[in-house]
Amino acid sequence: MILDLPLILETRRNHALEHATIHLLSHKHPGKRMAGHSNPTGFFLLGDLTTQQIWESATEAHTRLNSGESGLAVHPGCGTNMATTALLAGTFAWMPLRGTKSTLWRLLLIPLALLFALVGYQLSKPLGPWLQKYVTTEANLGSMQIIDIVPVRKGVHRVITK
Repeated sequence: MILDLPLILETRRNHALEHATIHLLSHKHPGKRMAGHSNPTGFFLLGDLTTQQIWESATEAHTRLNSGESGLAVHPGCGTNMATTALLAGTFAWMPLRGTKSTLWRLLLIPLALLFALVGYQLSKPLGPWLQKYVTTEANLGSMQIIDIVPVRKGVHRVITK
């Protein structure tokens, strides 16, 4: 399966670890803003945090994911949710407008397009987390290890995995 190809699987596992780490950091440091970006060799963590705080949460996240807490791999602030919402709402809004050449017809169809967009928006709410769980993350980390956490610049850390 394509999701199990080496670079993709490594990225999905790092994405799960990134989410779990952010969950734990958010719980320990409420109100702190943070974000992440995963790739096959680890992830970047953006936020006003110390390297020690990230080490503690990343290692705990790793342990908890390996213990079966797969729910930590799904995060409400994930870009997958945002992309799903934008794609479905936009596609649904476009559907009643496609093929209309007349500006008058388009104006008349705008309320219907907005209604369709709301349907797409509502459908995206369960679909985004489902896509995270089954496509964009992999909570089973296998033999993945955290190798290092390196400060890149103020507010940015690189979590390196292997």
